[in-house]
Amino acid sequence: MAKKPPAEDPVQDTPNVSAPQHAAAGLPAVGHSLKIANEQMGARRTAATLLRVNQKKGFDCPGCAWPEGDHRHTFEFCENGAKAVAEEATLRRVTPDFFAAHPVSALAERSGYWLGQQGRITQPVHLAEGSDTYEPVTWDRAFQIIADELTALDSPDQAVFYTSGRTSNEAAFLLQLFARAYGTNNLPDCSNMCHESSGTALTETIGIGKGSVLLDDLHRADLIIVAGQNPGTNHPRMLSALERAKKAGARIATINPLPEAGTERFRNPQTTTGLAGPGTPLSDLHLPVRLGGDQALFRALGRLMLENGTVDRDFITRHTHGFDSYETAARAADWTETEHATGLTRAEIERLHDLVRDAGSIVICWAMGLTQHKHAVPTIREVVNVLLLGGNIGRPGAGVCPVRGHSNVQGDRTMGIFERPAPAFLDALQGEFGFDPPRHHGYDVVRAIRALRDGDAKVFLAMGGNFVAASPDTAVTEAAMRRARLTVHISTKLNRSHTVTGARALILPTLGRTDRDHQAAGRQFVTVEDSMGMVHSSRGNLPPASPHLLSEPAIVCRLAQATLGDRHGIPWTGFEADYDLIRDRIARVVPGFDDFNTRVRAPGGFTLPHAPRDSRTFPTATGKANFTAAPVEYPHVPDGRLLLQTLRSHDQYNTTVYGLDDRYRGIRNGRRVILLHPDDATAAGLADGDRTDIVSEWTDGTERRAEGFRVVHYATPRGCAAAYYPETNVLVPLDHTADTSNTPASKSVLIRLEPASRPH
Repeated sequence: MAKKPPAEDPVQDTPNVSAPQHAAAGLPAVGHSLKIANEQMGARRTAATLLRVNQKKGFDCPGCAWPEGDHRHTFEFCENGAKAVAEEATLRRVTPDFFAAHPVSALAERSGYWLGQQGRITQPVHLAEGSDTYEPVTWDRAFQIIADELTALDSPDQAVFYTSGRTSNEAAFLLQLFARAYGTNNLPDCSNMCHESSGTALTETIGIGKGSVLLDDLHRADLIIVAGQNPGTNHPRMLSALERAKKAGARIATINPLPEAGTERFRNPQTTTGLAGPGTPLSDLHLPVRLGGDQALFRALGRLMLENGTVDRDFITRHTHGFDSYETAARAADWTETEHATGLTRAEIERLHDLVRDAGSIVICWAMGLTQHKHAVPTIREVVNVLLLGGNIGRPGAGVCPVRGHSNVQGDRTMGIFERPAPAFLDALQGEFGFDPPRHHGYDVVRAIRALRDGDAKVFLAMGGNFVAASPDTAVTEAAMRRARLTVHISTKLNRSHTVTGARALILPTLGRTDRDHQAAGRQFVTVEDSMGMVHSSRGNLPPASPHLLSEPAIVCRLAQATLGDRHGIPWTGFEADYDLIRDRIARVVPGFDDFNTRVRAPGGFTLPHAPRDSRTFPTATGKANFTAAPVEYPHVPDGRLLLQTLRSHDQYNTTVYGLDDRYRGIRNGRRVILLHPDDATAAGLADGDRTDIVSEWTDGTERRAEGFRVVHYATPRGCAAAYYPETNVLVPLDHTADTSNTPASKSVLIRLEPASRPH
């Protein structure tokens, strides 16, 4: 029997702290997964649901985008995947009676954890202007409210259509089609906040903004470098791939300010030795780089490769452009500056070079630790430079591997969820549907917040996600949202964004990945694209949480029909009835999706083409892979100040908080902690266990404050601190973004520490 949700918020500001762990998964991961699953779903539903996660005839996990291999384990999920599934397949329900008993002002006082624990939303609800209570509304009335607001705008560009990475390919394609038929490219998405820097850098250097490796390449690699990433919490199934590579003889190097249990040792819960034995040591070398020092590190590595002849001259000559300029810059890398920027010694970097020298094939993986800095794009270009030097793109066991976070964030971009669409995509859309899509660029996430703040955008619609909690500069973002005429959230569960509304607001409850989807043409399925360009189907098997739910494709189709009517002759009703009709149109618009309906029905789906991987051809402006030679950048921190990185706890996926523990880091029953080097804490006059306020400083003289954080002594480089988001998003200035990609620079926020302003 599933447990009821908590009636009151648990205490969140008295964390218990113990020593960090040095191994991930094993029996504790199994036990914690089953505990949460049983609390949310009950025993029978747990068994029926988890056995279908990531199976070829099952549903895609709503968590991370890590791919599945051809031969899948019966339990093809990780601890955090089990938590994500449990929260979606929960037996807890949020009914109209709940909203009647909980005004918006009261919900706004609750934590995101408490809101998420209440369960699935069962009916659409409307917050009228001047009201403090969401009330039930019919679907037809909800769509008419949105349509009336959209048609009353002075320009289509006053509307913003945000998309989360959980959205299916079919729903994403429909949403961008509706937005562009309506007349705007305002299609920000969660990529803007995470891997936009990766896409920007990779498009410039290799011609396609996606990773170049498949899962088998990791299994075959001689060396895997994991930079700015914590797989044990953020992509736990990646640990199985690293273990397999290690057992095949690969070496693994990790580059990250914090040591992480998952990359130290992995106790595979799918094996006897993982459950009862010591597990597998993974990392052969850990380099605790200072925040923002990765570009300097990879530039110095390039210098060592050039000086020691660790280069593939034939590949460079035949397949690359710009080598001479890069070589000049790399050979000029200064060791004193490198050591200052990275916090590493030359000897440590030389040990990394030794691993590179001895490897025939190299994969470099990365995540937010590289993408969320002001100089993130040149940093990732520097990663590509190192791979190009050794010819490590376009051959087995080698390549670039940006590890995407949410389950279909890459697929959403492939489907056209992008504020700066390529002209070729718009041409194909025009040819297929007969209207001229807008050609001017729209708003990304940061620009959308500015537009709402300044009154240039008046309607905000989000398909999934938790925009308010996920975005930077919390106070600014919340004030911007409250200026909107209408905010709309297509959601499965409650979150903070439902409590920060425009003058009017709607919550439209939708089917989840675990739910059966029946439409007029019969039972439907959707598709997703994983982090390595594999496209496969997803079929939920549970009865929907309520008879009043609609699928995401149905919601978009009905909204489009209410807003556009028969304009452009787009068959919205047919698309809602039969998702095959959507996939037929995708096949004619999106490259690589030929014969989509047939190919995706094959077990495991199909792989999208990738020219650098498949044929060592590079669709760049030069026709070759491009070396780059940007000046080395890194944060310069004044005395008495620190750099803060925001990060997840282990009981968390993005802004969804499953619990209050981060057991791998030794933190339980709390989230308001700041991890500090003991010497930095002492310099600030703080002992382990003291309370402090975190104050961020910005170039315009403004300051932002997060109150009451417990100091935790931790093995982080001097000058570097870490704390959980979304609690510390308040400290990230809206204008503190990566050059070119405009991604919030949440991994390098300048802060100072002050005594706690009030007791906790």
